[in-house]
Amino acid sequence: MSSVSEFATWEPVLRLMLADDTDRRSARSARVAGRISRHGWSLAHRGAMSSTARIAVENIQTALARGGVQEIAFRAEVQPDGSTTLGLVWPSPVVEPAVGYPDLGVLVLADGALPEPWLRRPDPVPGAAPAPSVDLELLERTLRERLPDAVGATEEQIAAAEARLGVTLSDELKVVYRVTRVDWVDDFEGAISANNAVGCEISGLEHLNAVDGAVRHPGWYLGATEALRTPPDAAVQGVAGSPGWIGFGSNGGDEFAVDLTPGPAGHVGQVILVDHEQSLGAELVADSLTDFVLGRVREEGHTHHGDGLPAVAKVGTGGLETIEAAADPALEVLSIGAWAGTPFSLAPVAGLPRLRTLTALPGTLADPLEVAGFTGLEFLELGAREWRVLLDAGAVPRTLKAAAIKVRDQDHLPVVDLANEILALWDRPRIIQTLLEGDLGPAA
Repeated sequence: MSSVSEFATWEPVLRLMLADDTDRRSARSARVAGRISRHGWSLAHRGAMSSTARIAVENIQTALARGGVQEIAFRAEVQPDGSTTLGLVWPSPVVEPAVGYPDLGVLVLADGALPEPWLRRPDPVPGAAPAPSVDLELLERTLRERLPDAVGATEEQIAAAEARLGVTLSDELKVVYRVTRVDWVDDFEGAISANNAVGCEISGLEHLNAVDGAVRHPGWYLGATEALRTPPDAAVQGVAGSPGWIGFGSNGGDEFAVDLTPGPAGHVGQVILVDHEQSLGAELVADSLTDFVLGRVREEGHTHHGDGLPAVAKVGTGGLETIEAAADPALEVLSIGAWAGTPFSLAPVAGLPRLRTLTALPGTLADPLEVAGFTGLEFLELGAREWRVLLDAGAVPRTLKAAAIKVRDQDHLPVVDLANEILALWDRPRIIQTLLEGDLGPAA
């Protein structure tokens, strides 16, 4: 990794990113930032990459692979005369990289911390019952006709699976495994036949699993600004996972599950599809396993996220024009974007019981100290100057699970020191930054 810590290695990359620089031509310092990983890069530049820069990037990627390092972030400040300070930010177990962004990333303030939606359990639905289409005799007869030589699971094996999962399987799912236990190890051909008979790549009884919401977490940058929504007419609850979503098969990428915790308009035992490209909710496929096996599937859209008012509000240019317009007891996520007007006061949303995420671009808050009055925040993203105000006042909310520093027209290099101050409040490991000095010469 020694070559990565040499300024000459990075010089072609910096020159590429400064090709259209106007700051130094105007006697101002220029600031650039980006990331290079083993398999890609995020570099802000226009036009094609020069062969020299491409070779430099590939050399850095090779060094990262040899050193067992996934990626490296960098940020540089270049003076008009060419003198340059380059900061290399090494991977940290407490930083979730900001993929596609020049920002440092998300500071995770507790091991395994997740946004609230990925921890939420499904709501009880009193009176939920199996669909009228459930027909245990028809289901068993159909499967035995399709699988005349299949060997089924014993009642003891089914009971063991229920004990492992901590739930009682639906009667339909029990019928399936009484007909075929699906043995992918000792009876591969029989398992393939079971796939054809059931209509998906079916799992063996011992591999039944409850869909874990934590596994679907997309990362804090996306997850912190999401909210759940289960409308009164929803068949499937908009949660990330449930102890009652029993995964029994797949279509090669997405997971089919029997839903024992349906939405208000759903049925116990309905079949849902958990899309691997989605992080919340699931799609209703069939009202029952009987319907699913018989090919009577539904075509309905994915359950909706709570990505709009009143749970999620975006204030600023292109969104709401006042904080008052976002104030609602149901508000969970408040994002303040670009705004050319007077900075906003947060007073209208102070004391809201469910507000857990606040993001605000640099310069958009009238008084950053108002953040100290938010007692339920779990994610906070502010500019460097706003964080400085909170740190100097000892006012950083201690309810936070994660935090981020938004860099815009500010010094990039001190961001790591600022982040380490935040991490220190939670006794988290510090981020390591290597500073290199070099000279790129005056602007062309």
